[in-house]
Amino acid sequence: MRLRSLLFVPGDRPDRMEKALGSGADALILDLEDAVAPSAKADARWHVGRFLEANGPANLWVRINPLDGPEADKDLAAVLPHHPNGIVLPKAEGGTSVAELGRRLAAKGNVSAQILAIATETPAAMFQLGTYAGAKRLAGLTWGAEDLPAAIGASTSREEDGRYTPPYELARSLCLFGAAAAGVAPIETVYPAFRDLEGLAAYAARARRDGFTGMMAIHPAQIEVINAAFTPSAAEIEHARAVVAAFEASPGAGALSLHGKMIDGPHLVQAQRTLSQI
Repeated sequence: MRLRSLLFVPGDRPDRMEKALGSGADALILDLEDAVAPSAKADARWHVGRFLEANGPANLWVRINPLDGPEADKDLAAVLPHHPNGIVLPKAEGGTSVAELGRRLAAKGNVSAQILAIATETPAAMFQLGTYAGAKRLAGLTWGAEDLPAAIGASTSREEDGRYTPPYELARSLCLFGAAAAGVAPIETVYPAFRDLEGLAAYAARARRDGFTGMMAIHPAQIEVINAAFTPSAAEIEHARAVVAAFEASPGAGALSLHGKMIDGPHLVQAQRTLSQI
C-alpha cells in the first residue's frame, strides 16, 4: 500500500470528502477528532459512515478521538461496520496504545483495519517511541507539532522562519527512528501554509531526504507536490538499478566501484528501497 500522501478531511463536511476523492491522495483521513467541534461529532460519525459505505474501493482511514476519552468507542461503533482501511490513533503512547486499539477493533469484529499512530502528542508519548516494534496492525507512525507544545506549555513549536525549535526536531527524529525500529512507514507531519507550494516542496524534499516515506496534508492543493516529492525520479531509479545490477554481477563483493565512486552494503539497501517505491 502506497502512503505518499494522506489528506485530512473534516468528518462533518461531506462536500469536502467528495471533492477529496479527486485530489490524487494515496489515502484520505476522515477526521472525527480535531477538525470536528464537540457538538458536531454525532453528525460527523453519520456522514463518515455514509461516505465509507459509498466509496469502498477508495483508501479511506478514520481519525478517531483519543482512547482515554468518551468518544473513541462511539467513533469505532459508527465507522467499523463500513470497513475503513485503517484507523488513525491520536495521542498514542507507545505499543500498548496500539495493542489497546487492536483489542477494541477485534472486540467489534474487525480483523482487517490497520493503524497509523500519531506518536508524539503527549509528554509521556515521547518516552515510548521505541516500544512500537511488534505492534499488530501497525502500518506507520506519524507525529504532530501542535498538541505537544500545548501539553507542556510552550508558546510555539517553530522559529520565526518556520523551522522547528530543538524540542520538536527531537520529536520528529524520534518518530522517524521509532518507525524504522518497528519496521513501519514513517509519515511526516503536515505543512500548515497550504498556499505556499514552494515551501511545501522544500519541506517534503527534506522529509524524504531524512527517511520519511510519506506525508500528511491539509488541503487538496498540496497533494501533487507531496506525491512528486515521495516518488523516485527517473535519475534515481536509473542509479538504483545500476547499483543493484553491480552487486548482482559481483555477489561476493563487499564494496564496488560505480561511476567512479565506491558503493557498499548501505548503498545497496538504499537502492532496493528506491526501487520498492516505484
